[in-house]
Parts: sequence; C-alpha cells; structure tokens
Amino acid sequence: MPDSLVIRPALPAEAVAVAALHRRARSTYYPDGLPEDGVDWRARWQEAIMRPDGQVLCAVRGGGLVGIASFRTPEGGADDTVKLFQFHVAPDRWRSGLGTALHAACVEEWRANGRREAVLEVHVDNRRAQAFYARQGWIPDPRHPPAEDDHHLHLRFSVPGE
Repeated sequence: MPDSLVIRPALPAEAVAVAALHRRARSTYYPDGLPEDGVDWRARWQEAIMRPDGQVLCAVRGGGLVGIASFRTPEGGADDTVKLFQFHVAPDRWRSGLGTALHAACVEEWRANGRREAVLEVHVDNRRAQAFYARQGWIPDPRHPPAEDDHHLHLRFSVPGE
C-alpha cells in the first residue's frame, strides 16, 4: 500500500530532508518568523542520526518524510530517563494521527530500552505542541518549574510498563 505509514530509524543521507521538515515545523510557532540562529541544522541532524547514544525516528508516508523524533539519554540524566529533543510533524499533516503514531513508536522504543521516564522542553508559544503532549500524557515537570525568563516549559512523561 503506497500511502501506508512507516516509522523507522532515520538514515544519515536523510539529514537534509530532516532539517527541512524541522525548519518548516518550527517556523509555525514564531510569530515574527524563524530566527536565524547560525546553526547548521543539516549537520546537527546528521550528528543526531549517527549518535550511538541516541536515536532519530522518521515517519514516512507515500515515499515522503512527514515526521521526525530525536531522543537520547540527557547529559547527567539517570539511565532510566530519556530526553525527547525534537519532535516534528509536517504542518500539512497535523491532526491526521501521524504525531500520535510517531509518539507511540517513541514510547515503544523507550520501553524496550528500559526507560521509565521521558523529559522534554517545549517552547512557551507553541500552544499546539503543548496540547498534543498533554493528550499523550505529558505533565509539567515538578523538578523544573517555569522560570520567569525561560522560553521553554519542562514536561515529564511516565513510560508505561508492559
């Protein structure tokens, strides 16, 4: 079936497509446009894809990349904790169930790798993502309450057991 969803590890050769999807998705929650941060996102994504201590999953439908998720053990984090660094769905695919399927694939990986908790930071202006994470069971992280000058909210997720 050509339009079936496949979620699999990203390949190093896909770093350009991953970076492009990342840019399209991120630009939606910056009212004045995506700020130029000087980061070579293609190189960053290639590095993330190749990291031995992390994983990048990609969602492919109809031969095209439609979602990405990047996670690994956070610096100084416990062995049973994973940090979701990036999670993006192509804006033209929002509200299609794709994000829920990609999130479920992440949870499956975390459980298989013995992770009990997941953490993430979400931009304070990204209300759509905050609502998505709440529907998936993420809650505000009591260990990292909102700081007045921080542009991110810290969320925590309990990985369900089998």
